[in-house]
Amino acid sequence: MSTEFSNPKERLFIPFLGPFYDGIAQPLGWLVLRLAVGVALMHEGWPKILAPFAQTGFVEGLGFFPGWLWSPLLAILQFVGGFLIAIGLFTRPVALASAVMLAITWWFHWTHPFGDVLLTPEGIAFLKENSHYLTQTGLRRLADGGAGLLATADAKSLTLSPLWAAGALFFAAFGGGLLSVDRQLRRQF
Repeated sequence: MSTEFSNPKERLFIPFLGPFYDGIAQPLGWLVLRLAVGVALMHEGWPKILAPFAQTGFVEGLGFFPGWLWSPLLAILQFVGGFLIAIGLFTRPVALASAVMLAITWWFHWTHPFGDVLLTPEGIAFLKENSHYLTQTGLRRLADGGAGLLATADAKSLTLSPLWAAGALFFAAFGGGLLSVDRQLRRQF
């Protein structure tokens, strides 16, 4: 069973484009999407790699005990898993695990929005004193007491997690595509 979509010439409005779609457009589209999903996971996972136990409370809040075990595993899944998706190695199982992780993340942020957690005077003071945690845009957003900053963080969590989960599910279902390490090894899950 092929992991690529086929374009039978009799179904195309412009039949001579079939080889272009099959030989160039689809493999490049697959590669670009795989790189986008993988690099996004790596980007989100890098801070967790630097502080592998920082998510202990988060994962325990989700019911994953012990947090000291699950927090580093989350970091590894995001960063190393993102790298594996990007290069297309063990694509299906890593993408499936990533999709599950992203779905859980989305669910958590949906049911536990940030709310006013940082809008206390102490929270705003902390952010102002530790501005290295924020971009210049984030610092400007503190002028409204942090409401804009929290709204942006909530929006990111609620929109990007399902988007990347859908991308990961695509690769869990269809594999890494023609331009992947899996394909070069001629072995896939």
